Amino acid sequence: MSQPAKTSPRASSAPDAPESAAGTRAAAQRLKMRRELAAAAMELFATKGYEATTVDEIAATAGVARRTFFRHFRSKEEAIFPDHDDTLIRAEAVLDVAPAHEHPLDTVCRGIKEVMKMYAASPAVSVERYRLTREVPALREREIASVARYERLFTRYLLAHFDETDHHDGNDDPLLAEVAASAVVTAHNHVLRRWLRAGGQGDVEAQLDHAFSIVRKTFGTGIGAGRTLSPTAPSAPPAAVRAEGEVLVAVARTDAPLDEVMRTIEEALRAR
Repeated sequence: MSQPAKTSPRASSAPDAPESAAGTRAAAQRLKMRRELAAAAMELFATKGYEATTVDEIAATAGVARRTFFRHFRSKEEAIFPDHDDTLIRAEAVLDVAPAHEHPLDTVCRGIKEVMKMYAASPAVSVERYRLTREVPALREREIASVARYERLFTRYLLAHFDETDHHDGNDDPLLAEVAASAVVTAHNHVLRRWLRAGGQGDVEAQLDHAFSIVRKTFGTGIGAGRTLSPTAPSAPPAAVRAEGEVLVAVARTDAPLDEVMRTIEEALRAR
């Protein structure tokens, strides 16, 4: 009886690169189909009205079967938001790879920029979608649910940098983390709505940076100056200022964020 051929460990371990490439292609094809279905849905909603449009019509307009539609969306109102799942993943990736010295609030601001990039990539589509969500309550509720997912993500991230169990008098970190996360999302939504009402015109990134600067100024010094330090890391603050007569002397760690150093100096000057 012939023995089964032995497979060497080298031969049995398939390379990761082809699998990764295949996964990337599949994700791109999935997003392409979701966008095509979304375009068909928006076209029909605009011409026939939301209530009069059926899933079968959306699928037929996109040139696919009904079952294909339901592989990508659970309902017709979900169909005009094809990018939120992927954008949430990208926003979470920003949080996951953030540099250790970065203030967590700055990280969250960078993360939510992924959401704005999604809208800014297709201004005409975004403006039309905004119009539809203003007119159709079901679409507006879907949009609100999508925004809530981002807010939960950023709140969890900020809370992860504070001891939630340490609820003694005077410790407001958990409260500030939740309020700050809401403030970041609110600032983003305010800028986004203003941009959409203007027909997708204007430098939305500059407007967003200005809004975030207000949030950082309001909450940035109250929720800590960076991530939780490891047990072996020094416990000194990232920057400190002392007065020597009419001279202020600033001392800062080499990894201290520049904005935190400047805030410390400004506060010391105001106190003088």
